[in-house]
Amino acid sequence: MLTNTLNKQQKHINLVFLNRVVVLSLLVSIFLNFNVLYFQSIGKGLSLYNDLFQTTILSQLIEIVLLSVGISILLGWGLNKQNNLKINNIQDQYALIALFSILGGSLLMSSLDLLSMYLCIELQSFSLYILATLNKNRLSATSAGLKYFLLGSLSSCFILLGAAIIYSYTGLTHFESIQSLLSCSIENLNLLNIVEIGSLEGLNVNYSIIIGLVIILMGFLFKVSAAPFYQWAPDVYDGTPTIVTVWLTIIAKLTIFVFLFEFIGLPYYLSDFTNELMNSSVVSNTLTIKNLLLITSLLSLIIGTVGGLSQVKIKRLLAFSSISHVGFLLLALGIFNQRSIDSFIFYLVQYSITSLNIFLIILALGYIIKNVSVLQSNKEDKDLNYLWELKGVFNKNIVLSFSLAICLFSMAGIPPLIGFFSKQFVLFSSIENGNNFLSIVAILVSVISASYYLKLVKLIYFDDSETKSALVNSVEGDNNIESNYLPLLNLSNVHSYIIALLTFILSFFFINPSLILNGTQLISITIFNI
Repeated sequence: MLTNTLNKQQKHINLVFLNRVVVLSLLVSIFLNFNVLYFQSIGKGLSLYNDLFQTTILSQLIEIVLLSVGISILLGWGLNKQNNLKINNIQDQYALIALFSILGGSLLMSSLDLLSMYLCIELQSFSLYILATLNKNRLSATSAGLKYFLLGSLSSCFILLGAAIIYSYTGLTHFESIQSLLSCSIENLNLLNIVEIGSLEGLNVNYSIIIGLVIILMGFLFKVSAAPFYQWAPDVYDGTPTIVTVWLTIIAKLTIFVFLFEFIGLPYYLSDFTNELMNSSVVSNTLTIKNLLLITSLLSLIIGTVGGLSQVKIKRLLAFSSISHVGFLLLALGIFNQRSIDSFIFYLVQYSITSLNIFLIILALGYIIKNVSVLQSNKEDKDLNYLWELKGVFNKNIVLSFSLAICLFSMAGIPPLIGFFSKQFVLFSSIENGNNFLSIVAILVSVISASYYLKLVKLIYFDDSETKSALVNSVEGDNNIESNYLPLLNLSNVHSYIIALLTFILSFFFINPSLILNGTQLISITIFNI
């Protein structure tokens, strides 16, 4: 018995040590990113590693946000006083695998070539596949991890297929070379010795590039769970442990959206080309990247909102909520002008902050609400699963309940919280661009989605936690369910401080918004050379 105890203690020490090493590595990376920003020649970008990657102001600043989010997750969970190897069934490889996912995401944001793009997205994806399946003792986690692996591999196949189509018709993999080819008119194609003037092959080359870019975009939209490629997200979010779901929700979306911003800039050279060739054809509009993004945005807004209304599980509800927020991001990205990109970057930052705080609070409430008692000796999962588990949480922990309510109100876009300003900026850029129908839909779904955020607030503040329903008995099958609701625990100071800091940012952004807003505006101005 003594030997087993020592072995377990040694494993716990190794886990904490590994977390600290990873956190220190990320802190050093943040310091290096700040130093890079002092280079005056960075401009719109500096090429690295034989033009496979580039460093831009946007990639460096978002990478700082990415690294900060990673540090918050690792510190908030990994150094918790009550944590051991059995909580959430996460093994000691968690921190190392998380580091690889951050590495893949950081490189993806800087990718400048089809080859580096594919290798980086696969590095990030395989890390997330492993994280999703770490909880081997839980059937739902194994099923969710397998589903995520199979469908994620399918989306990677789309990305690879699109890259292969572009390369087979052009012989190019570098983004700037593809951009130069797209910006050439058919008359100039002959000067480049690519095709003959007036031949159908010239049209085939350009349309093949369009098709390849659209297929690549579909693969990335699948990975960010945009409609109609969202079906995997609710099941995977619900099946994986909360400490893994936070990576799927924030890290993957943050890096892919920044890459899409730089990647989507290429096909906008196609607008004039397609309109000249097919001015009277409806196909000319449907083939453009802009219309594809706007259609996907519309579907994401509607499906994410309507799908969330009928959910009874917390993480499935948050999955549909994230689909709705992806719709706002795609709306800003589809407009693609200086004002919309400004709102896009700001929305991305606030979404990451709000989502991180929500998941850290859910982790904390899971530790507090679910006590591992004798009756639960075989139940090592401390995740909150159902909405009714939040009943009466206000009576158990006032501070966490208040913080969660602030996050939910911010997600709903209620002023004067930061979420209101992010939606306002996206809607303003949309109306300014003439997308009145999409703007009306976005306003309506924001109002409708507020209902399920308010339902959570009602459960937290106004429902009695001691009331047992037939649903509780049918789901848990435990006559002693009150034993799960014992106030427990002593969160780590780091976990508490992170939640407090994020809640403060969400609540009092309106007092001094210039720090974030000036930064996003400077980035958009630099990108568009204004």
